[in-house]
Amino acid sequence: MTNPLTPDERFDDLVTELLGLPGVTPPGGSGFGRSALRVHNKIFAMLVRGRLVVKLPAARVDALVDAEEGDHFDANKGTPMKEWFSLSPESALDWSPLAREALAFVGGQHKGSGGG
Repeated sequence: MTNPLTPDERFDDLVTELLGLPGVTPPGGSGFGRSALRVHNKIFAMLVRGRLVVKLPAARVDALVDAEEGDHFDANKGTPMKEWFSLSPESALDWSPLAREALAFVGGQHKGSGGG
């Protein structure tokens, strides 16, 4: 299934959908995360180089990568990040449930997760 919207349009729709939820703030600012949705000031979803990038538990990211839905996200530092997933443009996964999963994961961490 191919989505007729561009990645920017899809992300804008996602921002519109999630913005009214408790603790969620819109993209803004400059530098890393300027195109990121945040909850309690922590990034949970962003658009990077036309791809949806979300923060999820490492085991979930590994499972998505193993299923060939995308890759571990690399912030141009040469090291893939274990809790960040970059969704493949070819993936048929819906952005909304993935972003909501990331929101629940990061939103639940705002009191501290004890490790990383």
